[in-house]
Amino acid sequence: MSDYFMITAKSYFSGAGGMDLGIQEAGINIIESFEIDKHCCETLKNNFSHKINESDITKITVLDQQDADVYIGTFPCTRYSTAADINGTRTGDDLFLHFFRHIALAKPEMYVVENVPGMLKFKVVMEALTKLPDYYVRIECPVNANMWLPQERKRLILIGSKKPFNNIEYPDCNRIHLKDIVEHNVDMNIPQYVFNRINGKYRDKPIVSDPELDDLAPTCVAHYSKDRGTRLIKDGKNVRPYTVLEYARLQGFPDWFKFSGSDSDSYKQIGNAVPVPMGYWVGKQIVRYFECC
Repeated sequence: MSDYFMITAKSYFSGAGGMDLGIQEAGINIIESFEIDKHCCETLKNNFSHKINESDITKITVLDQQDADVYIGTFPCTRYSTAADINGTRTGDDLFLHFFRHIALAKPEMYVVENVPGMLKFKVVMEALTKLPDYYVRIECPVNANMWLPQERKRLILIGSKKPFNNIEYPDCNRIHLKDIVEHNVDMNIPQYVFNRINGKYRDKPIVSDPELDDLAPTCVAHYSKDRGTRLIKDGKNVRPYTVLEYARLQGFPDWFKFSGSDSDSYKQIGNAVPVPMGYWVGKQIVRYFECC
């Protein structure tokens, strides 16, 4: 790859932009993002300068769109989680088909998919993801955010490329620690249901993480926007829910990153996001591929 060549990418199901930010920090030029949620689109517009399309991918034609070297799909994981479709045929949803409609027609040099490891159980989905003609496919699973962050978050990363790509590198484990993300002297209005959960009035007790024990936080989830009693942190004085800033830090977002909407909207966006360092790692693998081409 020559010194002046700039790798371009298009981002689908971009959410709050965790993958986009990581990819961008790795030196890749994102030319446009596609997202249907209005709060996510506002967040993207607040933090990025490239084109943001608030649109439904199922209604977008392909061949009249701007081309790019890499297509990135981080489509919603709800249907592919451990609890999804446990009594069905595990076909997932049709969003992956629309993403691959774009791949099949545009034929980029590379495509990347991020989702939960449970996607491996969906044979129809995996056939579509891995059997597209003219692409070599590599699956990395699980890729755990705990390599970079104080959070357990296992993900599947699938890379399709027109040339074989076996030169994946994993980082040395040099993560930040839970104590590095904690806010102190937090003035928080804690809902009564949080205390009820702590006191055992619900079937499931909260997962309490202690920075002094170098605990790892459990996976950030979008449902935290509705129930902040499931994951709590000790801050030296209190046991309490994570602040929005702490939750964002758990996903590797920098403090300057601005989320659109209410705190509940922010928790949802953060819980659905790709951890920024994971996106950066993906971006660096993309760069290494093009350097070898």
